[in-house]
Amino acid sequence: MAHYRTIFISDVHLGTRASQAPFLIDFLSKNDADTYYLVGDIVDFWRIKRGAVWPQSHNDVLQKLLHKVREGAKMIYIPGNHDEGLRDYCGTQFGGIEIQMNAIYETAAGKRYVVMHGDEFDVVVRYARWLALLGDRGYQFTLALNYPLNFIRRRLGLGYWSLSAYLKGRVKSAVNFIGDFENSLSEEAARQNVDGVICGHIHRAASKQIHNVHYVNTGDWVESATAFVEHQDGTLELIRWAEQMENDKIHDLSITKIEAAA
Repeated sequence: MAHYRTIFISDVHLGTRASQAPFLIDFLSKNDADTYYLVGDIVDFWRIKRGAVWPQSHNDVLQKLLHKVREGAKMIYIPGNHDEGLRDYCGTQFGGIEIQMNAIYETAAGKRYVVMHGDEFDVVVRYARWLALLGDRGYQFTLALNYPLNFIRRRLGLGYWSLSAYLKGRVKSAVNFIGDFENSLSEEAARQNVDGVICGHIHRAASKQIHNVHYVNTGDWVESATAFVEHQDGTLELIRWAEQMENDKIHDLSITKIEAAA
């Protein structure tokens, strides 16, 4: 099992059909850390209000996280817009999990980051909630198309691929929104006089330098199955777990073929 100083996860959206909970269970089973940051939208209360989809794997994710806490890990939960009801409980603990609105995190290398979900800088979420809810339903529709597509891909021996993520990277308005979001978060980090920002919200994993600010987005466990980890020397690394699982599968198949031929 790999052991890190810190693991950052966001946008799991438990309670929705789109949540890639099995990928996250596999990730948590094979990776450990001293500290975990849950950077918002872990549980999707927006979707739960319309009728939850809650298979056993979603329970298993929560049990895995609580087990990490019982083993002595520190865990900080920073609510997002889909689990914003938890913001009323900032400053409290639940099952050993600390709930905070945001946090200042210092790496082993002495770099300081503000950790926040990021919806605070999404104009649509802040000022046109009805439009955000409407957009969420459209997004859920494109996510639903991932199921038949990936069923066919599995039958063809291909790995997981997200149509919604592809469209997000091709539609000009979405690309512009992502750019504006990244700039706004980086400006906030500069305003707080820290070295960087670690966020979620837009389901777009990234690690880039914007002016003098290190912008880090943890991505999601709906489209891409991504997380950021901090190594013991303070280095931050993006982990693309769906791709890693696919590479491990190919590696195991190669070994099996070699053994069979021997």
